[in-house]
Amino acid sequence: MISIIDICGMCGLDLAEIEAIAEHEHLPDVAAAALASYLLHSAHGAEHVRNMIIDDIHAALAQGRKAHAGELVMALRHFCETHPELQRIPLRNS
Repeated sequence: MISIIDICGMCGLDLAEIEAIAEHEHLPDVAAAALASYLLHSAHGAEHVRNMIIDDIHAALAQGRKAHAGELVMALRHFCETHPELQRIPLRNS
């Protein structure tokens, strides 16, 4: 049986990043990992994943879920650190 740790290794994201995508897309973690893997192998995929996490942060703050927003900020920070190509891609206007 494949564990969530195995799934993280296969898609190249950590659990917090997968959970953020799952939250954004309303998908189970496994489906979110598959989507992330697909996106990260496509043009502008890392940018798209980054924007999903940012959307989740905004939603959490709007709902008053500050602790969750903080967890998402840490996931975003880790994602940006592990995808340095994002440094030269500006954030979209929200």
